[in-house]
Amino acid sequence: MSAQDDLPKLLGDCVHCGFCLPTCPTYTLWGEEMDSPRGRIHLMQQHVDGEPFSDAMVQHFDACLGCMACVTSCPSGVQYDRLIETTRADVEREHPRSLKERAIREMVFQLFPYRRRLRALRGPLRAYQKSGLERLVRRSGVLERISPSIAAMERLAPPLGRTPRLPERVAARGERRATVGMLSGCVQGEFFPGVNAATARVLALEGCDVVIPKGQGCCGALSLHSGRADEARAFARRTIETFESVDAVVVNSAGCGSAMKDYRALLADDPAWSRRADALTAKTRDFAEFLAELGPRAERAPLPVAVAYHDACHLAHAQGVRSQPRALLAAIPELEVREIADPEICCGSAGTYNLFQPEAAAELGDRKAVNVDATGAELLVAANPGCSMQIATALRRRGAPIAVAHTAEVLDASLRGLSRDTLLTRTS
Repeated sequence: MSAQDDLPKLLGDCVHCGFCLPTCPTYTLWGEEMDSPRGRIHLMQQHVDGEPFSDAMVQHFDACLGCMACVTSCPSGVQYDRLIETTRADVEREHPRSLKERAIREMVFQLFPYRRRLRALRGPLRAYQKSGLERLVRRSGVLERISPSIAAMERLAPPLGRTPRLPERVAARGERRATVGMLSGCVQGEFFPGVNAATARVLALEGCDVVIPKGQGCCGALSLHSGRADEARAFARRTIETFESVDAVVVNSAGCGSAMKDYRALLADDPAWSRRADALTAKTRDFAEFLAELGPRAERAPLPVAVAYHDACHLAHAQGVRSQPRALLAAIPELEVREIADPEICCGSAGTYNLFQPEAAAELGDRKAVNVDATGAELLVAANPGCSMQIATALRRRGAPIAVAHTAEVLDASLRGLSRDTLLTRTS
């Protein structure tokens, strides 16, 4: 049975108890019932009962981050993730958006899932950053007047340096314990290449042969979470073909890992692909999840630094991976892990959310930055490129001198015996 056919039953699981309200970012911001999970479920039911999508109704669905905090907090097991993805697909099919909205959305979806296009953007963007022109552009506010979404893209772009290119295979150090495929990702690969390099080194140091297929493409996460189901399925099929020959697929981006673990549901109605999707879903692991299952072998050198760990929504809520990254970090001698207040509240990144809903995203980013700053940590650790860009931007806006790194980069620094100053400088 398809998700669309199952929608009435899924809607009926909600008893409107309100346990989701304190964990919903938009309800926390605005206190508006229709911008809570149960309020949106009420609107979904109205549509199932025959009411067409109105602009106001769609606005409430668009305002949802899809962070899945409500799924974690729900005592009734409501599958809100299925509900919002199905509803968004219906919106894209049935509701005519304005020309400006369509143009912005097409620009995003014709750029970010394609590595070659992102790579072509790197050179001009790096020159723009080095020229100092970005300060002038931001002070002028010209991009805000053209489009808040374009202004958000410019503002969120991380400082760009050289891009290390990884080989297609990185050999295990010492006795081989496993052979794994590594997803290099789109945004991760082009804007955070150091994370991929660190991931490959750590896996190799822990005894893994790491296969990094050169022809891999987008996993489909951005499309899946934005209601572009057919596009997501096409990306999923290509990813399945790419990684079928390896025993496990390690993913260092929370959104990508969540999408790949969802291939089973995404392709459930496709007889030619459902079993292959099942197989890939079963062997996909987040970086921290995989290392926790594998167990440590390489020696950790001391790293005297206080870190604040951020729970990426699609890692904590969608994948249920919380303890593993904390345990990896805590096992590093002299490293202190500090908790961030309100960890269940999204930072505002949420895939493309900070591009399509920049005002709400900035407000959530600022709230997160306040809580990160309050820990007194020198380094924020996150496991998703969108979160890293979002929180780093909010920390800069606040004037908080806190560097941002991925779990893999911190572990890599310890395994290689790098100093704390080198780590903080490399990730700032």
